[in-house]
Amino acid sequence: MMKGNHGNRNRLLSLASIAVFDIAGPLVAYSMLRSAGQSQVSALILSGAFPALGIAAGVIRHRRVDAVGVLVLAGIAVGTVLGLLSGNPRLVLAEGSVPTAVFGLLCLGSLWARRPLIYRFAIEFIGADTPRGRDFESLWQYPGFRHLFRLYTLVWGVVYLAEAAARIVIIETASTSAALAASKVMPYAVAGLLVAWMVASGRRARRAGERLAAAQAAADNTAADETAATQIPATKIPATSSV
Repeated sequence: MMKGNHGNRNRLLSLASIAVFDIAGPLVAYSMLRSAGQSQVSALILSGAFPALGIAAGVIRHRRVDAVGVLVLAGIAVGTVLGLLSGNPRLVLAEGSVPTAVFGLLCLGSLWARRPLIYRFAIEFIGADTPRGRDFESLWQYPGFRHLFRLYTLVWGVVYLAEAAARIVIIETASTSAALAASKVMPYAVAGLLVAWMVASGRRARRAGERLAAAQAAADNTAADETAATQIPATKIPATSSV
């Protein structure tokens, strides 16, 4: 019970951190800074401090820096530098496309590695040193399991590259405030849809495996019964009379 409560607390903290630092915080800060007379570039750069603070809070809480956090910080740094040098708010907004595109490319590149990236993320999320993590890792020996996670990684890579391209289109065609809102909400909407698809496809694959195992077991039992029926016990063979 304590472990369950601790896990729920961590999930709630993660959701609250996303809502405050990654979505609501930047949007509210940008609106307030613009109302105070700040330029679009300075308002965007200053509002970008919220995601950076969220990453710093995560590092303090978990005492480690993850790869996604590093990519996000790199994107913020790139957008800030481009915005300051060019004075173009659209280049500041483009910072979100940098880690998205890099992550998509990393997913596709990992298809040639021993373990694809989404599988590695799944292991890290479950916990490699936990009993559940060890059971999960043992499933890699099955070809169907390996195929499934390579498919997951391929889809994540393609979708994230498409998302990065869609962000650029929105930035170029929409207003700055609308593009900012889209850039903050879109990553979580896309990730949520991908995770939901993975869960649904995983359940389908598990049910299909269970049905296949049941069918195989039934076939084995039928074959065993047929074999037993065709065999005549030696004790029932009538003795031949000698001439």
